[in-house]
Amino acid sequence: MRTETLGSFNKDRHILVAVDNSKNAERVILYVADVLGGVSGFYVTILTVIPEPPADYFETDTERNSWIEEQKSEATRMLDKYRRILIQSGFVEEKVETIMDIRKCPSVADCIIDVQQKLKCCTIVVGRRGVSKQEEFLFGSTSSKIVRSGKNCAVWVIE
Repeated sequence: MRTETLGSFNKDRHILVAVDNSKNAERVILYVADVLGGVSGFYVTILTVIPEPPADYFETDTERNSWIEEQKSEATRMLDKYRRILIQSGFVEEKVETIMDIRKCPSVADCIIDVQQKLKCCTIVVGRRGVSKQEEFLFGSTSSKIVRSGKNCAVWVIE
């Protein structure tokens, strides 16, 4: 065996786990914990995206800011909980980070893919919401869009 080949096996694989505050997202975290917990060689970023509401969505800036603060507070609790689950499953604490992304997004899927590309993650893990065919046709599906649009990475869609 050549040493340069061995060296490439020591590089951590960066996994991006995109979550929201749903039961499906919790199943995603539990799946990653079950499959990869305790296995060396992985670095995990848990991402939640909070799409910024349009400027005219709220009557006042105070209402808008209050809504954003409430979303941030809920997201912080959720991300902390999911991070603890991964660490308790065997991930090294320093190899589990969280990101709360609050910004205007053409779609949540676009924001997830943007983060994946910036971080150069080799895998995106998302849940499948279970929307009906009519809802998917009208509104689209985040997981379907990520599967179609994700480049240079694997995509795991957890049911």
